[in-house]
Amino acid sequence: MKTYFKNYLSIAGNIALFSRRFFKEIFKPGFEFKEFIRQCFVVGYQSLPLVTITAFIMGLVLTIQSRPAMARFGAESMIPGMVSLSLIREIAPVITALICAGRVSSGIGAELGSMKVTEQIDAMEVSAINPYRYLVVTRTLATTLMIPVLVLYADLIGIMGGFVGINMHSESNIEHYFSHVFQSLEYEDILPAIIKTFFFGFFIGIIGCYEGFNASGGTKSVGKAANSAVVSASLIIFIIDLIAVQITDLFFEL
Repeated sequence: MKTYFKNYLSIAGNIALFSRRFFKEIFKPGFEFKEFIRQCFVVGYQSLPLVTITAFIMGLVLTIQSRPAMARFGAESMIPGMVSLSLIREIAPVITALICAGRVSSGIGAELGSMKVTEQIDAMEVSAINPYRYLVVTRTLATTLMIPVLVLYADLIGIMGGFVGINMHSESNIEHYFSHVFQSLEYEDILPAIIKTFFFGFFIGIIGCYEGFNASGGTKSVGKAANSAVVSASLIIFIIDLIAVQITDLFFEL
């Protein structure tokens, strides 16, 4: 047990040192803007189909599942508000981040891991290219900025899925539906959810890069880096979410 605990502490310390270098490199001149834009396209645009389908189904299923319970108490009119609050505050940020951890973080880990074992990263250093700035800074910054955008998009698609779910059993005007949605939302519901997604995005990127940069031992380590990136990023997402909920409750109780 002590050995596992020491290993986890060692990994956490190494990731912290790896992250510290990110904040040092990002403010140095010579930012790789073209690579950053390419990574934004990979992280953001190429994730849209999966995020769209998942978010729509989340809103649709949540509406369908909650309708019988709400109807039992005569509170069917509260379904739009309940669905939007559930999506915006918790479900959409966490599920979207987990999807991106599975798709993006594993992809980064595998890509950089293959570059590491084939000595392409060493070749970049020999060619006077800073591999950390070119590979890590661009990818981590792209995930940090794109994950919040994807979450906001998932919020909208999920709410539209809720509208479809309501109209499966009764007719509802879209203007009437969105008026209920906006009446139930306040800034303290939206702001904390958006803030924590930046942390989700940062750790999805930095953990994928860390696992890839530390791959060694041949092609087998590439798969291990991709798997470790998904597991570690998913765990960090849940921990950040737990901390964010506690901080939000404490802040808004004062």
